[in-house]
Amino acid sequence: MTATSIAAIFAAIILASLIVAPRRVSIEGFFGGQTENGTVPSLITLVLSQVTTWIFARSLMNAAILGYFYGMAGTLAYAAYYGSFLTGGFVVARLRAGGAGSVQDFIGARFGTVGNGCYNFVIALRLLSEVFANLIVVGLIFSAVLPEMAIAKEASIILVALLGLAYSAWGGLSAALRTDVLQMSVFLVVFAVAFGAMVLSPGFDFGAVLTASGTSGSYNGWVLMAVAALQVFSYPVHDPVMMDRGFLADPKTTQRSFLHAFWLSALCIIAFGMFGIQASLVGAEYEGQLIGTWAGMFPAWIFGALLISLLVSALSTLDSALSSASRLCVEELKLAPRSLNGGRAVMVVFMVAGAALTLWGNATLFDAVAVSGTASMFLTPVLIVGLVMNRSVALWSYLVAFAAALIGAVLYFARAADWAEALLPEGHKYEQLLAICIVVLIVGFVAVFAGARRVEPAV
Repeated sequence: MTATSIAAIFAAIILASLIVAPRRVSIEGFFGGQTENGTVPSLITLVLSQVTTWIFARSLMNAAILGYFYGMAGTLAYAAYYGSFLTGGFVVARLRAGGAGSVQDFIGARFGTVGNGCYNFVIALRLLSEVFANLIVVGLIFSAVLPEMAIAKEASIILVALLGLAYSAWGGLSAALRTDVLQMSVFLVVFAVAFGAMVLSPGFDFGAVLTASGTSGSYNGWVLMAVAALQVFSYPVHDPVMMDRGFLADPKTTQRSFLHAFWLSALCIIAFGMFGIQASLVGAEYEGQLIGTWAGMFPAWIFGALLISLLVSALSTLDSALSSASRLCVEELKLAPRSLNGGRAVMVVFMVAGAALTLWGNATLFDAVAVSGTASMFLTPVLIVGLVMNRSVALWSYLVAFAAALIGAVLYFARAADWAEALLPEGHKYEQLLAICIVVLIVGFVAVFAGARRVEPAV
């Protein structure tokens, strides 16, 4: 499959997304996802939307890269983050049972404007990282398939950013939900074909893939699994895309959507990780975030199918990230008027900022996950003690937990700096990340328990 064919198929998918996006949209549809008739999303819409916004391009690449280096342990470690659908569904159910209409409702009632400010800061960074990381993958793909074109990376990033912004800004959340169904359906078909072809190829051995230890050994994959286990409770709560979809339909439909999204997304991640594991088994050299590696491993049409899968997943995440950014800034932060133009202005700002960050460069695709996941860990003690145990938590406790998580995230991000090296234990970066997560949780739980008191029942 030539670069022209890949570009043409991707262009057709973008055009179909523009056609599927609603022609008219209300303010409630733009920010709340309601259809033109005022109805809420169906179960199948919620499931496909949840899955396609979580198995985005960066995640697929992470699963494959971790599989290449650490074998099945690395892929399973990344798949463990998708347990977030189970923990996220649990948190949403408890929030809704308590009468909250969003995470901000719960935090604002407990910790006021300051508490919400800390939370909104973390999720704004999360949304910005989603925009720029998926645009980075788009750039990597087109620079790999068009090596003779000097500006292929920059041109593709700008073009996809503009086209993604076009239909996102037109319909907001309602457009994101409708196009997610189309894009996820295309992704599943294309990816299933590519996966089937790999499995049926003469050199593929399921037993070898399942027991593979990768090019660097499986140890650090298991370390990363421990990190995921520590982060999986708070991780979904700092993802506004998932949380926004937890308050659109009735509680029963919502819980079913989280459950089905969990197994479907986990299967996709594990299956995509196998492409990275297979590359390690055949002795392929790591090249260009595995894109260059795959080009030499597979027939052109399988390679093209993989790239189309990545491009579709990138596009589907961009519109959802923009719609959540719009809701955050308009409905929660009140930074823009609650109007279509107000929401669209926010989308433009986030897309421009995300595209600009792609020029700054990136270390590894997993760093954004690790940093934002660590920053979110202040929510674990707060939610367990405040939401699950129903205790009142002091504001100072919340702020101590938040500061510990933020310091931990900065420490991991700047781990190569002299001052950070002096604070971190010697070892692989994932061992350092595990140590950071343990300390963050210890500090957070000590502070929260110290400032917690039992809520007296009303007489």
